[in-house]
Parts: sequence; structure tokens; C-alpha cells
Amino acid sequence: MYYFCSTIQGLRAMNYEINIKDRSRVVVGDVGVELERLLPDRRVVVVSDTNLDRYYPSLIGRYDHILIGQGETSKTLLTLDTIYRRLIELGVNRSTFILAIGGGIVTDVAGFAASTYMRGVEFGFISTTLLGQVDASVGGKNGVNVDGYKNMVGSFTQPRFVICDVDMLRTLPEREFRTGLAEVIKSAVIADKELFERLEGADFGTLAENRALLREIVYRAISVKASIVERDERETGDRRKLNLGHTLAHAIEKSSSRMNHGEAVAVGLKLIAEAAVRSGRLSAGDGERIVGLLQRAGFALEPPVEMRTLLKAVSRDKKSEGDEIYIVWPTSIGHCEVEKMPLDEFRGMF
Repeated sequence: MYYFCSTIQGLRAMNYEINIKDRSRVVVGDVGVELERLLPDRRVVVVSDTNLDRYYPSLIGRYDHILIGQGETSKTLLTLDTIYRRLIELGVNRSTFILAIGGGIVTDVAGFAASTYMRGVEFGFISTTLLGQVDASVGGKNGVNVDGYKNMVGSFTQPRFVICDVDMLRTLPEREFRTGLAEVIKSAVIADKELFERLEGADFGTLAENRALLREIVYRAISVKASIVERDERETGDRRKLNLGHTLAHAIEKSSSRMNHGEAVAVGLKLIAEAAVRSGRLSAGDGERIVGLLQRAGFALEPPVEMRTLLKAVSRDKKSEGDEIYIVWPTSIGHCEVEKMPLDEFRGMF
């Protein structure tokens, strides 16, 4: 279930709140106000990264904290081991609350550490990137990579809360802000035609400065994911739709280091939209709109490696089952369908 929360007196702007599975509250609002409201009255240990420690020393430094490295190279079992050992050194027990402050790498790793340390302690997130706010921190998926394969080890455990303050996005480099837009566009294609139209009418060069518009866009993208997770928390059906474009995106990330996650997702969306048009699943007009929006957002849409290399990597995707794979096809703006098909048939479409 998700719902709209009206303006709370004293806040500087309209806040939005979403409730997932009656266990996880996702708030788009002011971090100072919301943290005071949502943080439980008990010991807190923060997990963050070395970059965030520079931007928010007063927030991170008020608690015992563990700092990890930045980027996908830190999303490993070795980092988990470091966190576990530090938690033991700090005397963390099941009554301690773990607060992760950072982007998707931090929340993925910290969420998995918290959900497995002593068989699970409560945790929450302050998400500091657009990609994290609209995707990585929401929905209860936590995990790490193994030998370059994305999220091969992890858990389904909901954070007690996720705080998304769009003012924290001001520190993002342009490239990092853009990478989050890929997931926003993905959400719009999956289930929100009105959001897609809002994005088509937006000036991406000034979007980061329009805080009210950005707050609404973040909320709408989260709402798409939240409503799907509410129906299918453990990805046995509808939740597979959230993988739109990700089969090829993960293959890109496995095969090349030239693109970050959002950039790879943009290419994956473009490739799957074009394949959907060729196969008659999507109209040519809607395919052109999807590719056009990605282009206006500033994404380079050519794969960084040959297609045969990407298609070879697809067989290691988590969504494959033997010689078959679940593929998410866009069928119109705001609607998609999941199809289980032979891997060879999928490869043959490119």
C-alpha cells in the first residue's frame, strides 16, 4: 500500500510518504525533520562511504560509523567481511539500529550486512543519489557482486525507513544525476504514462534546480516500484517488470567498465525497445518516443562492446533458468509484459 502524505506544518515543502508491506516507510522530504521522526530511540551505528563523510561530517560523525570505499569495486564479499568485523569490534547487538547513508552501493551493502549480522538487525537508509532514491534503496533488495556478476549474493529484507531528500542531490556530479534519470525513465515506461509525458516536457538541463518538480518525479518513480513490490516482494511475478532493460544493462556492466549502471540501463532500454518494435510487441511511435527521451536526457546509446559479447554474457544473468530467460518487453508507454523465452530465441532478436 502506498499513499500521499499532506504537508506537515513547519516543513519547507510538500512531503510524500509511501508505505511498503506495512514494514518500510519511504519518505520524500527533509532529512533533518524526517530522521528525527523516524529514527528509533536506541543505539545507532552508521555505514557510509569516504566521500559522504566529507559532505556530511556532522551527520555521520554524531554516531559510531563504518566507512567503506566508493564504486562497484566496494560492493563485494570482502567489504561485507570488513563491516561484520567492525560491528563486532563496536559491540553491536540485535538492539542496535544500522543507518546507511549514501547511494546504492552503500545501501545495498549495508542492508545486506544488517540483514545477516546476528541473523538480522533493524536498519534504515538515507539515500543520497537519484539512482538510490528511485531504485536501489527501495524495495528490500540488498546484496553484493561476485566476480563482476551483479547482485549474485543478497537478501530480501525491508529497511524500516528510507529518507529521500532531493536537496542532498545538489552535490551530485552531472553524470551521476543523469544516471538516476535512466531509472526514472524506466519506471515511467513500466507503469506511469503521465510521468513519461512529464519527462518529455521537462528541460533536463534545469531539472536538478526545480526542486518541486524533482520531488514529484522522485515520488512518482518510487510509487511505481512500491506498488509492484507490494504485489510481489520476492520477484516471483510482477517484480520482474522492474528489470526492464536490465538484462542487457547487466551484460554491458559485466563486459565493459566504460558505463555506469544508469548509462548501461539507458542502452538496455534502447535495445529492448527497438527489439520490441521489430517483433511487433511495441509500436514504432512508442519506440521512437522512448529512444528520443533517452537521447534528450543526454545518454550515449550505442553499446560499448559488440552485441555478440553482450549476448554471451546474458546467459549468466540471474533471470535465466537453464536455457530460458525472463525478458521484460515494453508494449506501450506505461505498460510492459514479462515473457519467458529460450535464450537462443532472445539472442536471435539482435
